[in-house]
Formats: sequence, structure tokens, C-alpha cells
Amino acid sequence: MEIQIVKVKEDILQENNLRANKLRDELKQKGIFFINVMASPGSGKTTLLIKLIKELEKDFHIGVMEADIDGDVDAYRISEATTAKTIQIHTSGACHLTAQMVSDAIDSFNVEGLNLLFLENVGNLVCPAEFDTGSNINMMLLSVPEGDDKPLKYPLMFQVSQIAIITKTDTCEIFDFDIDRCKKNILNRNKDIKIFETCSLKNEGIKPLADYIRSLIK
Repeated sequence: MEIQIVKVKEDILQENNLRANKLRDELKQKGIFFINVMASPGSGKTTLLIKLIKELEKDFHIGVMEADIDGDVDAYRISEATTAKTIQIHTSGACHLTAQMVSDAIDSFNVEGLNLLFLENVGNLVCPAEFDTGSNINMMLLSVPEGDDKPLKYPLMFQVSQIAIITKTDTCEIFDFDIDRCKKNILNRNKDIKIFETCSLKNEGIKPLADYIRSLIK
């Protein structure tokens, strides 16, 4: 008897990639630069985004899509602290966003008039890295408390990202975090990735990151 083998994950990813490419083209036609932000829960994504948007909002009309399994705390934080237009996406238990989910959210969001769009993806170092969201670049955060060995444990996240941000650098001594070793581990996964060191609470490293994003958009 002949047995049929179905590669479900491969088919899902192929379909997702096709939708992601279509979404990228659609946003390009609208003149929108799209950044997908990924990290673990508690890494400082929202705090860094607030600081970053404050650096960029004088030059761009910014939108932010906040993705969580539940709750809308982060969307309100962004909306109250910046001029960015925000929307909350609930994934109903999913640990990542697909390109179709992002596209549906954008349709509901009404991005007309925006030229810079951020997606704060679900807090997770595994699933979000597997799915192309249609973004122009992936920006991932690694906080000092997580440890400098994470690039060795979660390689795909670093391989698919164009920007890596080491956050909470003011706590390096407390957590025995070696920044040079961490950078070496990151570069071993992706030699072309751009690395930034930041401390959002002290507003350190935010301006160089904002300047680099400006250069990518230009």
C-alpha cells in the first residue's frame, strides 16, 4: 500500500512566505517601512520602542501594532507616551504572527498616511523567528538578565534578524553578563547583523539606533 506523506510545516511556511512577499510589495507601494520587533517577554521591547519612537516621530508618521496573547497594556503605554498611532492584536493563544494575521491587522489599522510601521511581536525567542511577517527588517532584543549564551541556544532568531539590540546594559555586573562574548556569539550566528547596546531607562544607545534606522529608510 502506498503511503502519502504530507509535510505540513513546509507547506505552511511556503504559503506564509508568499503572503509576506505580497504584503512587502503592498507596503512599499504605500511608502511604508515595516520593522518587526522580536524578543522574550520582559526584555524591554515596549520601553525601548517608546524611547525610539520619541527619537523618530519628528521625522516620520509612525504606527505601532502590539501583539499579545491577551491584554492591551502595551498599546496604551505606546499611545500615551508618543504620537504614534497604535493598534492591539490578540493572537488567541498563538505564540507568533503569520503574514496573513499581520495583513489582516494592517487592513483594520488603516495605515494610510504612515511611513514607518513597527510590529511588537509576541514575546518568544522561538516561534516568531520562523514566520516572515512581511517586514523590511527584523529587529530582535536580548536583555542582559537572559544571559550572553542565548545566541547559542536560539540560533534562528539571530540568523533571521538584521538588528540585534542588547538591552538593560546597566545590569551587566549584577548578572555576570559578558557583552564581548555575547557579541561574538551573535556574530557567529550572523556575521552581517548590526549590534547595538542600550539602556532605555538611562536613554543610552537609543540615538545611534534611531540614526541607523533613518539611514535604512533613506
